[in-house]
Amino acid sequence: MIKRFVFGKPFDTEAIINKPKQEEGNIPYFEKNGNTFSYEMDDKDIVWGLGENVRGMNKRGHKYTSWCSDEFEHSEEKQSLYGAHNFFIIDGKTKLGFFVDCPGRVDFDIGDTEYSKLYITIENSGFEIYLLEGSSVISIVKEFRQLIGTSYIPPKWAFGIGQSRWGYGSEEDLLKVQEGYRKNNLPVDMIYLDIDYMDNFKDFTVDSNKYRDFKSTISKLKEDKIRVIPIIDAGVKVEDGYSVYDEGIKNGFFCKDKEGKEFIVGVWPGKSVLPDFLNKAAARWFGDKYKVLTDMGIEGFWNDMNEPALFYSEKNKQEVFEHLAEYKDTNVGLYANFAMKDAVNLMANNLKDYKSFYHETDKGKICHADVHNLYGYKMTKSASDSLERILGKEKYLLFSRASYIGMHRSSGIWMGDNKSWWSHILLNLKMLPSLNMCGFIYTGADLGGFGSDTTEDLLLRWYALGVFLPLFRNHSCLGSREQEPYQFKAVDKFRGLLNLRYRLLPYLYETFIDSVKNNEMYGSPLGFVWTDDEDAKRCEDQLLIGDSIMIAPVYEQNATGRHVYLPEEMKLIRFKGSEIIEEELMGAGHNYIHCNLDEICIFLRKNKKLPLAKEAASIEDLDWKDLTYIEY
Repeated sequence: MIKRFVFGKPFDTEAIINKPKQEEGNIPYFEKNGNTFSYEMDDKDIVWGLGENVRGMNKRGHKYTSWCSDEFEHSEEKQSLYGAHNFFIIDGKTKLGFFVDCPGRVDFDIGDTEYSKLYITIENSGFEIYLLEGSSVISIVKEFRQLIGTSYIPPKWAFGIGQSRWGYGSEEDLLKVQEGYRKNNLPVDMIYLDIDYMDNFKDFTVDSNKYRDFKSTISKLKEDKIRVIPIIDAGVKVEDGYSVYDEGIKNGFFCKDKEGKEFIVGVWPGKSVLPDFLNKAAARWFGDKYKVLTDMGIEGFWNDMNEPALFYSEKNKQEVFEHLAEYKDTNVGLYANFAMKDAVNLMANNLKDYKSFYHETDKGKICHADVHNLYGYKMTKSASDSLERILGKEKYLLFSRASYIGMHRSSGIWMGDNKSWWSHILLNLKMLPSLNMCGFIYTGADLGGFGSDTTEDLLLRWYALGVFLPLFRNHSCLGSREQEPYQFKAVDKFRGLLNLRYRLLPYLYETFIDSVKNNEMYGSPLGFVWTDDEDAKRCEDQLLIGDSIMIAPVYEQNATGRHVYLPEEMKLIRFKGSEIIEEELMGAGHNYIHCNLDEICIFLRKNKKLPLAKEAASIEDLDWKDLTYIEY
């Protein structure tokens, strides 16, 4: 049962495509105090959801803020990451789904202030709330997914291996990656370009000094069954003579301040302006710019910096330097030192800036802060709409950093700029089901970690999770250790894991399509299936992938294995690289499983089967029909 409650005059986010009739009266189970709603939790209640966020699958015991944030440090005390996914499920004696459809800031206090209390505080005066009641968590997920519409399906090649790095800055760099994979017999389907390929960080340009014939390079790589996937950023450089800037200025397509002047911010190119993606004409104009690159043979993109991330605003920057000048000839002690540092650090992504610019919408002018969480969504929808016109439905790859529920119909997302920390393997595993609940099925992590220096063993263990994620991408940061698999002595071990990815793809792809078309979970917590098993419900480091297999990756440094909980009897299938070296029936209960760095253990459920393809160098070489089956 779904109930919809409307408060004030909400801005239509278009997150919900099948709106039920409006209910009158109070929201059942919740107390209302102004714009704060509270719920009394039982001791054993679990709270699933909130999409991309820190901490566990069970979100109880922390505060979370729905505010798309350029957050590089994914540590436990953080409250916001890149996405705003305001859907959660209370799993206890009463099973309730709760969705706050509001594009502004929403705070969730889930047992942080009081362990027994759940508080939701909404900053905007207009919003909608959806209450979903069901007999099980799965039934509520399916109901919610029906409300929000069918998830994005990328082309099959987007399930192959991707290699990325901030630092591939020339044609030679691309060809070096191609050579590194091919010479070492490593399968690959995509090479990603970060900001280095652009001419002075200008969207829809290519640096001709670094890429003498970009179109020809794209064509040569595609002949080798490798596609190039460039980044597109939200900010547009302020530069007379740059066609994107000139056209946007002429047509009034950039966000403006209160006085009606273009709001100037700083991002990669320095002074920049922000396309007004809530203005439909501006959104279509920007989306059609992707054709500059599709005409060169590009078939996929990743959108970035679209929270939007701001290094500063011009106005705020001037105020900060004036403030710092006050300290120039003074004796700077402890507190003054803190104040100087804060002045500089708070220039980036400052709330004051987000409250200082405006959008032109069908409903008139609106302050950005009131619709902040829609910016990345609308940018990516503008790209998706255009790419569908240019290339056709399900013919393009597209994913984004920032997101709001509803964007899942247009693209996937990646899990953000993580670090080469062992704890982030587990964090990425925990994010998967929470994102699936919100409709984001095509998703994955920066394998090996984006920031910091990875190690051979860390990357191998991360690949053992990445093998099962729909989006498989190794991505690293400028200045960090190069982490392509051929950079390591253990290249044979990496080859085995990458080959296993392709062998598993018939099952993984079928699971993905079933998840999209039937509103199923791709990756499920054990508690979604074994609902009366308390050990299963509290298990936070294992996942069901589809309905046939369970995974339990090793995520601790120097570990040679791990404890695994089996809610029922299962068959252990041990792969060494891409080859099966052991099959063993295991009884229900707690077990310790040894697992070497070049091994992956999969647990097959009773009366299920796992199809396996032959190894392939790319998706185009994969034989989807000549399969062998492991059965139990």
